[in-house]
Amino acid sequence: MATNNTNFYDLYRHGSLGVSLTDALDDLIGAERIDPQLAMKVLTQFDRIVAEALSEKVKARLTFKGSLDTYRFCDEVWTFLIKNVTFKMDNGAHTVQVDKVKIVSCSAKRGDEK
Repeated sequence: MATNNTNFYDLYRHGSLGVSLTDALDDLIGAERIDPQLAMKVLTQFDRIVAEALSEKVKARLTFKGSLDTYRFCDEVWTFLIKNVTFKMDNGAHTVQVDKVKIVSCSAKRGDEK
């Protein structure tokens, strides 16, 4: 389990839960019901909890196959753009096909933790 002084990526803030949380916190700040510092603490806690939950509770695996269109490596972050992708769950029961996928991959350790 991570300690309180461990830094986490804020990638999950851009998902639907993170955006909704950020909007709600902005509303509370605008109504002067909370301080911006408290909102930042809440977002930091959100980053930690989501990262821990995904690492500890998600056990499903999938494979994917497609055509690599573009890739880049910048600031210790890999970004892959893949076209004509087929995803298969580990049990083979579900298959999903999509036109394109963007995968962002970050090191398990942040750059400032080396």
